[in-house]
Amino acid sequence: MQWEQVESKDKRGKHRILAELKRLDQQIRFLQEELELLDKLEKASSACKETNGPANPSWDRWFEGLNDTAGCRCWIW
Repeated sequence: MQWEQVESKDKRGKHRILAELKRLDQQIRFLQEELELLDKLEKASSACKETNGPANPSWDRWFEGLNDTAGCRCWIW
């Protein structure tokens, strides 16, 4: 009886290991394909235009600090 339990646990363990290996193989293939695609892309400097500033100057307000912190009622906990 004990031998059957050990054998069934062993089969489940092998199955889990094989399933994990299959998942890792799929992930490796996906990453290899992605690397191949990245190798074929142009360099960012040749694909993107150089800019002297933001396309929309009003966007800068999102990156600037507050002028008056006393008026701010925001609390971060």
